[in-house]
Amino acid sequence: MGIKLDMVGIVVKDMKKSLDFYRVLGLVIPESANEEQHVEVEQSGFRLAFDSQEIAKEVYGSWEEPTGHRIELAFSCESYDSLNELYAKIIHSGYDDTVNHGMLFGDSATQLSKTPMATSLVFLFKGVNQSH
Repeated sequence: MGIKLDMVGIVVKDMKKSLDFYRVLGLVIPESANEEQHVEVEQSGFRLAFDSQEIAKEVYGSWEEPTGHRIELAFSCESYDSLNELYAKIIHSGYDDTVNHGMLFGDSATQLSKTPMATSLVFLFKGVNQSH
């Protein structure tokens, strides 16, 4: 029996703020989704879902907002330059709690540790920095 990871769901406090952040990263999400209670975005054959706290309460019977980082997602960038461009775009958009790891597990990496969803994100370029 083979399995394939299909979707990761994130419970969000503020749907619009959360979706706006992922739009900065380049995900195509219609503005009409801002008012939805459940939103799914597919990219590269994988779905990322966003659920309101209200939906989480309905699905699980109760919901207590967790503290700290809830999940970590890693995004692969096509080049070291694209990693740096994305980093600059994130900072310019007002998300400034980042850590430039330089190298992380053998890859060039930048981590954004505080997002609107308390989700830790890692952006990687798998390879050696060709700029230096």
